[in-house]
Amino acid sequence: MTKKLAKPAAKPVAKPKQTTDADARALDRVQYLEAKLILKPDRFTSVKAFRDFRKIVRKTAKEAGAKFTQAKKRDMELHVREVVFLDTSDYALYSNAFILRRRITYVDGFPSGDPEIVLKFRHTDEETAAGVDVHPRIAGKYQIKFKAEILPLKDRVGGYRILYSHNCQFGLSQCLDEDKASIKTLDKVFPALTALNRDSEERVKLVNEGIVEEVLLPLGTLDFGKGLVAKCDISLWRTRGEHMPLVGEFAFQAKFDSKEQVAQKQRDRAAKFYISLQHELEEWLALGVTKTAMVYRLKASGMNAHE
Repeated sequence: MTKKLAKPAAKPVAKPKQTTDADARALDRVQYLEAKLILKPDRFTSVKAFRDFRKIVRKTAKEAGAKFTQAKKRDMELHVREVVFLDTSDYALYSNAFILRRRITYVDGFPSGDPEIVLKFRHTDEETAAGVDVHPRIAGKYQIKFKAEILPLKDRVGGYRILYSHNCQFGLSQCLDEDKASIKTLDKVFPALTALNRDSEERVKLVNEGIVEEVLLPLGTLDFGKGLVAKCDISLWRTRGEHMPLVGEFAFQAKFDSKEQVAQKQRDRAAKFYISLQHELEEWLALGVTKTAMVYRLKASGMNAHE
């Protein structure tokens, strides 16, 4: 028996599945800090432009009291990945703050390794994000990541906002269901999605028929002191086929056992670097957008981003 098809809505139409006190599994806690700057893509026309960007990072880090260490030569190879987003025809996942993504890494022009499946729930409130149980029901291996994602303010340079991202990721081979694009399968694999109350015969498809080619270069590490060390990289997203540039991105990410272990001095130093870099790159910044939102707007659909 199929479920009643919910009407499209610009705002969230269902409360995501929440964990309860009776759950045996404890709520996941924030263990990652990931800061991003979305950049206009027109300056990134060559690998030299990517490598030159680290000069700006090094200079700004020094001024902020952080230490930038350039990646070793063997680690500074370009990474090319294919990224697609999957959703219903009326964007039910994205409208309810979920993101479903598949990513494939290419080496020497050919796919390498297991395609990666990621389901994210993103929200401005940490408790709300933590309460959505993204654990999958699969027999294989998976990884849960709970991140505090730092983004610039939507309308001006010099500040930041936080999105809490509760993620589940696994290799496609870890899911044995044959029809991986059906709502029936997705509800089974990701119980959190059952709250959307979609027809079990419905299917997800590529968002705006878009296939993104990501070109990424590791730059090195940023040391903010007392063990708070973050890897940083620069990347460009463009459409596959047309090679139409979408956005660039500078990002750094640090992992820790718990956010309480990160001292205030190190937090302040990371914040100073992040805000100073915004001012340094003011003409480069693309405010008010995310990479995901760009894909959802590829065909000027007017999709309302909850990011």
